[in-house]
This record gives sequence, C-alpha cells and structure tokens, in this order.
Amino acid sequence: MASFTAQDVKTLRERTGCGMMDCKKALTETNGDMEAAINYLREKGLAAAIKKASRVAAEGVVLAYSSGNVGVVIEVNSETDFVGKNEDFKQFVLECAKTVAEQNPADVEALAQCKMADGRTVQENLQDKILTIGENIKIRRFARYEGVHSTYIHAGGKIGVMVKFDTTPEIAQTELFQQAAKDIAMQVAAANPLYLDRDSVPADVIEEEKRILTEQVINEGKPRNIAEKIVMGKLGKFYKDNCLVEQQFIKDSDLSVTQYIDSIAKELGGSIKIESFVRFEKGEGLQKREDNFAEEVASMVK
Repeated sequence: MASFTAQDVKTLRERTGCGMMDCKKALTETNGDMEAAINYLREKGLAAAIKKASRVAAEGVVLAYSSGNVGVVIEVNSETDFVGKNEDFKQFVLECAKTVAEQNPADVEALAQCKMADGRTVQENLQDKILTIGENIKIRRFARYEGVHSTYIHAGGKIGVMVKFDTTPEIAQTELFQQAAKDIAMQVAAANPLYLDRDSVPADVIEEEKRILTEQVINEGKPRNIAEKIVMGKLGKFYKDNCLVEQQFIKDSDLSVTQYIDSIAKELGGSIKIESFVRFEKGEGLQKREDNFAEEVASMVK
C-alpha cells in the first residue's frame, strides 16, 4: 500500500518541476516524506532547487503604507479574488495598515485589539466586514519598519516589499536615492531572495545545502576529496542566488546589488547600506480552496 497519494505526487511536481514518474519514485523511496523526497530529487540532480514556498494559494491583497519614517506592509486574505479587488475591502486593509503604523502592535493578535479611527477595535471591524461581504477574511501578517525605507507593490497587491536602509536623512531625501531604493524593492519582488547576506543564512541551511551538493557531485562520479572543493564553488552560487546583496542586479547584469548601491552612495558622497527587507506574496504557502465550477453551476440549477 502506497504511503502517499496522487495529490502528493502532484504537489511534489509543482514544488520541484520534476517529471511525474520521478516524483512518484522519490516518494516511494522516502516512504511519502515530502521534504525527504525533495532532497532525494536534488541529490539525483533532477531538481535544481527547492522553491521558497509551495504554490500561491489564497486570495486577498498585500498593501504597503508609509507615514513619515514609518512603513508597513500587510497581508489580508479573503476567499475569492473578487473580494480582494473590492474597494471597501481594500479600504479596511489600508485602515489596518495605518493602525499598525500608529500603534505598533506586537503581532496579529495584538492588532486585533487595537482601536481604529472609528473607536472600535480591528476585530470588531473585521467581523463587520465578514458579515457584509459574506466571506471569511483573515489578517495574516504584517511588518513595520522605522527609519529610511522604500516600499513596492506588484501586480495590484500580489506581492508587497519593504526594504530598510541605513543612510543619512540628506541622502534619503534625494531623488537619486529614492529611485535606487525603489529599484532594490523591485529587485526583491522579482528575484525573491531568501536572505539579506551570507551572515543571515542559518548554519543548518548551509550544512544541508553542502550535504545535498556533495551527493550531487559524488553521483556525477567525482571522488569525495575533490567533491568538497567543487561544493565550495557551488555554494558560492547558492549565495549569489539567495542573498540579496550578492544577487545580480536586475537592471544591470554587470553589477551585483551591493555594487549598484555602492555606486549610488559614491555619486551622492555618502554611505548607503541595506539593513533588512520583507517580501509578502499573497497566499504563499496557504492551501487554496479548489472549487469545481461545473459542479457548482449544476448544484445551483438543481
């Protein structure tokens, strides 16, 4: 009896881009363990890399809000894309973002108890929206930065990015810096870095990457002592792909992100450093409700 389902095979295929039979074999070899199956495919050289998250699933909107030196990115989910485009819904999300900016709640639970401009709590207003719109609505997550920052929203609320910089107020106010900051936010949206720099990568992630890369090289027929040297080179590519400051700059492939920012700092006669970033993709990692439209229509007719 198989310890996995056809849906598991489909999910593994979506997450790795491998063929159906390879995915089925990987799940068989790993007794249905999804993460182990992904590693199995990578070791065999069949899967280039694990995707950051499984298929984007839920609807709603990601919104950014800035007031002075405070920036907020927030994700609020709904059941359908139709509600995500509803102006009343988007206004509620904006009011939530303003509340986060003004009151700095610790988490979503604390935000729910904050008072909004109308004197009622976020939770009370949320319940009203659920009743009037007729769908389940959930405030999923938010991030708040104080200091020099830039925000970017892609595709009408599908992806939201906020990047924090360490620089002087004089530089921050220049048009050149503001354009450069926007470029970096767009870089995060497009290239989806997992980490800021090498120091940000957890030790266990590096060790697992080394292990998988070593197995790949050995499976290619290289002896283990040579494999270690090859792996160090491959690890450099891992950093370039996944660390923002080392990524190839999307607007000029001859420069890394660090080189681009350094060139802007030099032109402005000061220092600019990327401190941190946050990237929310609407519904990432959430299970999407799979409705059968034909069945729905048939049931309505009946």
